[in-house]
Amino acid sequence: MNPFEALLRARRAEILDAIGVSSEELAGIRFARSDGTADDEHDPEGSTLASDWSRITSMHATAVASLDEVDRALERIADGTFGTCVTCGNPIPDARLHVRPWADRCVTCAAL
Repeated sequence: MNPFEALLRARRAEILDAIGVSSEELAGIRFARSDGTADDEHDPEGSTLASDWSRITSMHATAVASLDEVDRALERIADGTFGTCVTCGNPIPDARLHVRPWADRCVTCAAL
């Protein structure tokens, strides 16, 4: 097994948990908004449903994008291209992969 596979699988599990939580929170906001009696705009103690929706939607989208990156890295492990820059074809240094095991570009190409 590729030594980075365990890191990626653990990260994938964390992301799936985050997606589950944000999905539940979004469902709760949808329900609160559908009520029609929710007057959160005048609640001085809390955030509005609109701001909560915006914040959680952004977090959810970030988690989904992260899951895609991790899944693509796992595919690269499976097909033997993990650790090779998709842009220039050079090896991605292990130091970079330890920090970002889902990285698909070397530092030079990622900076472009």
